[in-house]
Amino acid sequence: MGNKKILRRWWFWAVLLLLQAMLFYFFSQFPPAVRFFESFFENQKEVHQFLFAWLPFSLGDVFYIVSGIIFGVLFFKLFRKSTRKQAAFNFFLLLNVFYFLYQIFWGMLYFQAPLSDRFSAQNPTKAEAQKLTLEYLEKCRLTRSQVQEDKNGIFTIHDSDIIKKEILKQQQFLPEIASHKKANNIQSIKPSLFRFIMNYTGISGYYNPFTAEAQYNPGIPSSQLPAVMAHESAHQLGYAREQEANFISYLLGRNSEIPEFRYSVEWFALKSLLRSLAVKDPEFVKQTVNSFSPGMRRDHEYEMQFYEQHQGALEVFFGFTNHLFLKSNQQEGSITYSYFTDLLIRYKRTEPKKNRENSRF
Repeated sequence: MGNKKILRRWWFWAVLLLLQAMLFYFFSQFPPAVRFFESFFENQKEVHQFLFAWLPFSLGDVFYIVSGIIFGVLFFKLFRKSTRKQAAFNFFLLLNVFYFLYQIFWGMLYFQAPLSDRFSAQNPTKAEAQKLTLEYLEKCRLTRSQVQEDKNGIFTIHDSDIIKKEILKQQQFLPEIASHKKANNIQSIKPSLFRFIMNYTGISGYYNPFTAEAQYNPGIPSSQLPAVMAHESAHQLGYAREQEANFISYLLGRNSEIPEFRYSVEWFALKSLLRSLAVKDPEFVKQTVNSFSPGMRRDHEYEMQFYEQHQGALEVFFGFTNHLFLKSNQQEGSITYSYFTDLLIRYKRTEPKKNRENSRF
């Protein structure tokens, strides 16, 4: 292939990438287009998961490793005059393919109508958050007494496969007012191949839009593990926004008959409520934390020790880039929990009385 022909094709793929970005931005601002992509995802997600779920390892992680190697080689070839044009051509060609697949399989879902539109429009109050915090304090104290501990008295999970099966089961019972997504019948929640690195990034799990696999870090504290797995399964259902996936995770676990699952989502809800009140009423938060049961205190201290031991440059880098990514997709950012607590409180108001009486909420 002649240099001039390569150069023309390089410019073609570079311009095409820009046009794609402009086109998908237009789609993101046009509700009928967003609904089309939402419908497309809903109709293809089960087939997409079926293609890769049978593998005992995360093919998506292998895909990321291979892709990283390819893009790394192309990047270095850009600095060599003899290979620069061909490398630029291949780089933009692959970037176009990846960007297109990402957008049609996942990216446009960030612009769905927010879940908050389905609930009460009145803004949550501090009094409501405090009342719910005290409810979840009591729930956590009770459920914590029913779970297993290790030799150090820390909450532990011996069989994560039981949790995965329970997540699929509970997808069938998501309340209609909160979820309009079709439940999955395929288990594709897998431990990440990057688990060691993830310990130092602050990332507990992620969804791979190219293989529809949900990855989690099996090394995180057990108190967080079921909630994280349920969170990633919520992405598989089609909830792209992080705090909406957290809310669906909570709904999946709140009525589970498995106390380890129930405790994990109750614990997450309690901590999120406390974070939302930390600035508004620090004294209330302090009193609540002091009311933790001994087991809850041990779990809290273990979580703090775990993340203190794994702090570093990677956590700062990934936290910053993840925050920017969420902001670019109309989300609050990785450090904000207010949307989750808003959904929690609004749902509390809206939930039918009959359902409220029959649930552990």
